[in-house]
Amino acid sequence: MATANSFIEHLRELLHPVAGVTFKRMFGGHGLFRGGLMFGLVADDTLYFKVDEQSKPAFVERDLGPFVYVKDGKPMPMSYYRAPEETLDNGDDMVEWAEIAYQAAVRAQKPKPKKATKRNSFVS
Repeated sequence: MATANSFIEHLRELLHPVAGVTFKRMFGGHGLFRGGLMFGLVADDTLYFKVDEQSKPAFVERDLGPFVYVKDGKPMPMSYYRAPEETLDNGDDMVEWAEIAYQAAVRAQKPKPKKATKRNSFVS
């Protein structure tokens, strides 16, 4: 099994064609970011991609399960599903699935609340 650092370096190489991808250490693993949005995570040398209702069926039909952590003794599945095996061996596949995950992250963004504008009321 590869060390965490060599696995991350391998992912960096595969994702090199995708502009702006960064890796950040998080909770004993790594987050994959692009444009400030987290679209992937690495835990225990396993890559997971962000999913949403639009992209999730492609993962489910391939039997790629979610990342699950335990909180207060209860399993907590997250909206990140295991990446297909071929993404780890083929740069074109990696780029394609990373884009699917990034688009899910874009769709998942919560709209920023509009700032309230003060209106001056004048009494005549």
